[in-house]
Amino acid sequence: MNSIIDLRSDTVTLPTHSMLESMIRAPLGYDVYREDPTVRDLEAFTAALLGKEAGLFMPTGTMANLCAILTHCPRGSRVVVGDESHVYRYEAGGASVLGGLVLHPLHNTDHGSFDLDELSVALESPDDPHVAPAGLLTLENTHNRAGGMVLDAAEMARLVAPARASGVPVHLDGARLFNAAVALGVEARTLVAQVDSVQVCFSKGLSAPVGSMLVGPDAFIARARRIRKMLGGGMRQAGVLAAACRVSLAGIDRLAIDHRRASKLATELARGLGPIADTFVIPPASNMMVVQSRRAGVIDRLVKALREVGVLTTAIDARRLRAVVHAGIDDDAITRAAEAFPRALSSALAA
Repeated sequence: MNSIIDLRSDTVTLPTHSMLESMIRAPLGYDVYREDPTVRDLEAFTAALLGKEAGLFMPTGTMANLCAILTHCPRGSRVVVGDESHVYRYEAGGASVLGGLVLHPLHNTDHGSFDLDELSVALESPDDPHVAPAGLLTLENTHNRAGGMVLDAAEMARLVAPARASGVPVHLDGARLFNAAVALGVEARTLVAQVDSVQVCFSKGLSAPVGSMLVGPDAFIARARRIRKMLGGGMRQAGVLAAACRVSLAGIDRLAIDHRRASKLATELARGLGPIADTFVIPPASNMMVVQSRRAGVIDRLVKALREVGVLTTAIDARRLRAVVHAGIDDDAITRAAEAFPRALSSALAA
């Protein structure tokens, strides 16, 4: 298995030795009673890191996003989401099924943003009983299906402005927020200063085995705590997990290495794929690299051809392949992957 180069996702990362050691030594308590000191420390530390009042530890980012949405929105309201967002594509319609909410998808740009005119219209709540009122805007940074594209503080402010004008709160799916901050060379709190709530994930690039955090105002988190329990997220001695997450936050700066390696892979592939028509590399903004092909069927065949030579990738859709660099990918793996791609693509085009 050591010969496998797993570029499917940064969720395949494994905990470090120091994380495992911290799990063994963690002081524990009953978190539902708010008596686990390790969880409480992680919640307070993460909230302060992001400039928010309080935090709530969650087992997954999907649960954290759902908990935030249900806390913000009364039943029957609309949640404005990107049509390429994780909330819309990969969270099983939980907000609709469990919250009685209408997901209102807007077209995401190639960078994971929105057209401001379309966004402003979507956030309106006309005095019309036929129309579900807007209850929440969700954003995503970095943007998964946009290939890890990053929204800077200015773009975040532009997107939040029409929501503020309409009196609609804003939730950020910041599963890879620290990747965005490192890519831009800013503190993460700078990117989330204007949103009402944020979800961050510890088990992607930061390499913790489990865990996400929802942060926001004290009153919001108090309401979210009840919904977390309703969703089955009231864990017991959860400090054994929180300890690893706390250690993971010391690895934020290390994400720059993943970004550098993703850029190196993209540069090597652009050179190797150059002569092959209709297939090209989209330069990475963070730790994700995308290969796009205009030819039907090529991406699925390319994913299979790469797997046969020990390089695991993911098809975003019929035209795009994603390769995600993480702590388990070193410089040697980048070199071997770069060598494998052109051969696999030639095989895919010939099939």
